[in-house]
Amino acid sequence: MAANESIATVTTKTQVARLSLQCKIIGKDTSAIRSLDWDRSRFDIEFGLRNGTTYNSFVIKGTKTALIDTSHSKFRSKWLDRLKETINPKEIDYLIVSHTEPDHSGLISDVLNLNPEIEIVASKVAIQFLKNQIHRPFKSITIKNGNKLDLGINPLSGVDHSFEFFNTPNLHWPDTIFSFDHGTGILYTCDAFGLHYCSDHLYDDEPEAIASDFRFYYDCLMGPNARSVLQALKRIETLPTINTIAVGHGPLLHHHISLWTNNYREWSNQRSKGERYAAVCYLSQYGFCDRLSQAIAHGISKADAHVQLVDLRATDVQELSALISAADAVVVPTWPNEVNPELRSSIGTLLAALKQKQWIALYDSFGGNDEPIDTLASQLRKLGQKEAFSPLRVKTIPDGNTFQRFEEAGTDLGQLLNKKQSIAAMKSLDGDLDKALGRLSGGLYVVTASQEEGTTKRSSAMIASWVSQASFKPPGLTVAVAKDRAIETLMQVGDRFVINILKEDNYQPLLRHFLKRFPPGADRFAGVNILTDVAQGGPVLSDALAFLGCQVAQRLEGPDHWIIYAIVEEGSVADTEANTAVHHRKVGNHY
Repeated sequence: MAANESIATVTTKTQVARLSLQCKIIGKDTSAIRSLDWDRSRFDIEFGLRNGTTYNSFVIKGTKTALIDTSHSKFRSKWLDRLKETINPKEIDYLIVSHTEPDHSGLISDVLNLNPEIEIVASKVAIQFLKNQIHRPFKSITIKNGNKLDLGINPLSGVDHSFEFFNTPNLHWPDTIFSFDHGTGILYTCDAFGLHYCSDHLYDDEPEAIASDFRFYYDCLMGPNARSVLQALKRIETLPTINTIAVGHGPLLHHHISLWTNNYREWSNQRSKGERYAAVCYLSQYGFCDRLSQAIAHGISKADAHVQLVDLRATDVQELSALISAADAVVVPTWPNEVNPELRSSIGTLLAALKQKQWIALYDSFGGNDEPIDTLASQLRKLGQKEAFSPLRVKTIPDGNTFQRFEEAGTDLGQLLNKKQSIAAMKSLDGDLDKALGRLSGGLYVVTASQEEGTTKRSSAMIASWVSQASFKPPGLTVAVAKDRAIETLMQVGDRFVINILKEDNYQPLLRHFLKRFPPGADRFAGVNILTDVAQGGPVLSDALAFLGCQVAQRLEGPDHWIIYAIVEEGSVADTEANTAVHHRKVGNHY
C-alpha cells in the first residue's frame, strides 16, 4: 500500500483509547507519520483537551535520508512497523530532534536499536538532555543558528534537500530547534504553531474549526514565552517562501499560513508590550518543575501581565543575570540537594541578581531530592525581598488540582504586578461616560463549573452580572468572564457549567461569600449548601432561585473578557413566586 494511502487503527482491548496511525506524502520525497491519539484528555500543564492530539514525525529522502522526531511511547510497536514500511531504518542517516520532550522523543532509543549508526542532529542542550534520557552512546551533530545539513539531490525527483537550522529556545522547551528544507519549502517547528486537535484532515482545511484550539494552545504553551516567539518569527521571515509548516501536534499548516503566523505575531506583541514582567524560573527535566512553572506562567499571562520563563539549567549566566535583575517579580523552584558545578553557578547567579524591591515566591519542584522549601524561603527572606505569594508546597504527585492552584497563584501575582495600572485604568474614562455605563443593570448569578479526570476533581465559581439570553432555538445565553478569572480555564468550548440565579430576598450571604478573595487552590464551596449530581456542569446552590445547565459553544475574545456563548441544556426553578436579584452599579469601568 502506498504511503499516502495508508491508515492503520489500533484500539485497546477495553476500548478506552483510540490510537491511529496515518502516513501521507506532504512534499517531494517527504512523508509525514502522524500518531493520532483521539482520546487524550490532558496535556502538559494539565489543561483539558477536547479533541485529542497527534504526534507528528517526518521522513525526508535525498541522497541521504533524515527522520525528524519520533513519537510517544504508547505508539511504539505500530509506529516502528510503519516506519519500516516507509523506509529501511538502516538507510536513515540522520535523526533531527526538534526537542526532547518525551511525546516527540519517546522512541529514539528504539530507532537507535534498529540503526546505531544514525547521527542525531540537535541543539547543544538537547544533546545533553538525551544523554541523560536514553542512557546509551550515540553519534551526534550539534547545530547552531544558521547551520546547514545537505541531504543531497534525490535521484528520482531531482530535488536538493538542503536543511537550515534555527535555535528557538523556550518554544516551549529550552532545547527547541526549527528546521527548514530549502528543497520543498517545508518548515518543521515541532511544538510551535501546533495545536492539540486530532483529525483525519492532514492540513488546516477548515481554519474556523481549529481556530479556538490553536488559540488555546498558544495561550497555554507559547504565550508565556511571547518574547521568544517574536524572535523566532523574525528568524523565519528571512526564509524563502514557506509552503507548509510541519508542526509536531495537530494538522499541518498549509492553506492559511499567513493567518496563523500573523496570529502569533499579534498575540505575542500584545503580551510583550511594556517593560514590567515576572521571571518564572525552572529546572528543565527535573521532577515536575517544567509543568508547574508553565502553570504559574499561564496564570500570570491570564492577568494580562508579562512573564518570562527562565531555565536555570540552560540559560547563559550573563543572560540569566540580566533577566533576573530586570524582572519585577521572580518565582524560584526548589532545587536538588546535590547540584553539579554548572547548576551551582546558575543558582549563585540567580541569588546575586535579586534586588530588594522585587517580589519573590517559591514553589516545590517535587523532584524527589529537593532542598526543603522552608530552608530556601528562610534564605531568601534574609535577602530582603517581598513575598509575592506563600510558598507553593507539593506533597503528592501533582494532579489537576495542583496545577490549578499554581495557575491561580500566578494570576494573583499578575494582578499584583498590574495593580497600579489597573487603578489608573479605573480613573481613565470620562466621568459622564463612566456614570452612564454604570446605569446598565443586570441580574446576579453565581457561575459554577467542575470537571473530573480519574480521581481528580477540579471546580471553581464566580459572581457574574453580565449574563444575557442570546438565542431562542437552540436556547442560548452569553456570559462575560474576565480573562483572569480562575473559572475561565473550565469554560472552554465543549465544557459544561451552571448558572445559579440568585434570589432577590436572600442573595447577600452568597454574594459576600463568592466575592471574597480566595487563596490559590481554596475550595470555593466550603461552608455553602450545594446540591450535587443535579446538573452536569457544576454544583447547584441550594439557596439559588433557579439554575441553568449550559455547554460552551463559542468563545469571543474581548480586550479584557471572554464572551462565552453557551447552549442551555437543562434548568429548573425552585421558587416560581420569587424575583431575580438585580445588580445596580455606580461606575462602568470596573467591578
